[in-house]
Amino acid sequence: MATLAGVLRGPWRQVSGLVKRRFHRSAPAALQLTVREAINQGMDEELERDEKVFLLGEEVAQYDGAYKVSRGLWKKYGDKRIIDTPISEMGFAGIAVGAAMAGLRPICEFMTFNFSMQAIDQVINSAAKTYYMSAGLQPVPIVFRGPNGASAGVAAQHSQCFAAWYGHCPGLKVVSPWNSEDAKGLIKSAIRDDNPVVMLENELMYGVAFELPTEAQSKDFLIPIGKAKIERQGPAFNFLDAPAVRVTGADVPMPYAKILEDNSIPQVKDIIFAVKKTLNV
Repeated sequence: MATLAGVLRGPWRQVSGLVKRRFHRSAPAALQLTVREAINQGMDEELERDEKVFLLGEEVAQYDGAYKVSRGLWKKYGDKRIIDTPISEMGFAGIAVGAAMAGLRPICEFMTFNFSMQAIDQVINSAAKTYYMSAGLQPVPIVFRGPNGASAGVAAQHSQCFAAWYGHCPGLKVVSPWNSEDAKGLIKSAIRDDNPVVMLENELMYGVAFELPTEAQSKDFLIPIGKAKIERQGPAFNFLDAPAVRVTGADVPMPYAKILEDNSIPQVKDIIFAVKKTLNV
């Protein structure tokens, strides 16, 4: 990102600080937390706070989750709260939805959101529509979460993004955090919400560490769902003399080979090239 800042010229310097993501109320403490650890911490705090919360999914217990997001939770909370399921998304998603209707607060993990298609009847017809169509008379406090979008080494089979798809389904709240602060704050808010919430995580970001501000280290820290977040306070940026440029992946099926995969997903050099091209430098 330092290289990117170096190519910014003129009015663009006013927004260069936006790449330094900060919680706006205070400077961050020195604590570094990966996105994986932040989600884990958020679930751990909610499991401890409310005995109605439980986690279920494939390999979430003894194996600590396919991507190790649930590391240590089974040892702490046991078989009744952290539940390994058979490879049957329709089955365990249905169990989770039923448990939510009965008053529990399940976190239903899909190993990848591609597998949520196996349970789509439960996600949409059972979970999303019930609270929405009952005008709030029948809460369905469930979180469907797992990795979504481009992932390493899984080719086109498991790399599609379901954000727009789920975002167009009435009755669902959809969140997609990218850094540790947002991941922790949103998973906690999602668990406490009486609506069904879909949390789309990014496998490529799981191992990336971010500084966690003091506020976010509190067990009471929440990020409200659906409310805009102030990333950086300051004067409005009102100068734009070029059309917006979108840097996206190549319009090809996601390849399996690492070198081809790297060339199909936007890299830092692609963003720098787009900025330089826009600024004619």
